[in-house]
Amino acid sequence: MIIIQVAGFLGCGKTTLMLKLSRNLAAGGARKVALVVNEIGEIPVDGKVIAESGMMMKDIGGGCICCEVAATFAKTLYQIYKEFSPEYVLVEPTGVAVPHQVSLAARMSGRDAKVAIGPAIVLFDATRPAELLDMDMLGQLVTTQIKDADVIAISKVDAVDMAAVKESVTKVREINPKARILNLSSFTGMGIDELTDIILNWEI
Repeated sequence: MIIIQVAGFLGCGKTTLMLKLSRNLAAGGARKVALVVNEIGEIPVDGKVIAESGMMMKDIGGGCICCEVAATFAKTLYQIYKEFSPEYVLVEPTGVAVPHQVSLAARMSGRDAKVAIGPAIVLFDATRPAELLDMDMLGQLVTTQIKDADVIAISKVDAVDMAAVKESVTKVREINPKARILNLSSFTGMGIDELTDIILNWEI
């Protein structure tokens, strides 16, 4: 059971990507995929649609899975492992979660379930790079998320020009010189297949 994070600050497009990426990975039932969503408030995911696609979804509230509800997250992963035994579990943490801490929480379930940690995918919103990296506001959190990323998806590239996309790429590359960077538009589908290939070919 391979755990893949889809992280990033609020409003960067995580939930939309989760739905499209999970369907791509499931490949019409060829692979078993589960989703774990840890957003605060109402979950904008239709559980019936997920079930009809042959997938399982669990939502975790009451706090962030990288800290307040880490034990609940580990138990949820074990439950998914026992009940569904998926090949892949896509995890959407809250917008303020730190990928490294989420990975540590996921490893807690490894005592009871066969768990491997796949890539941490972090979305960076191309429509607001200055806001996200403003050190007086969100900068420290977003910088930490980018540093923890294995893959950085520059999201919403359909909403800006190429100069803005290049600006975002330059900024995240300065923070994380090792991560794989790709352009993503969940609206047009750009980058979804590339992300799917990265997950399927990831060396555990």
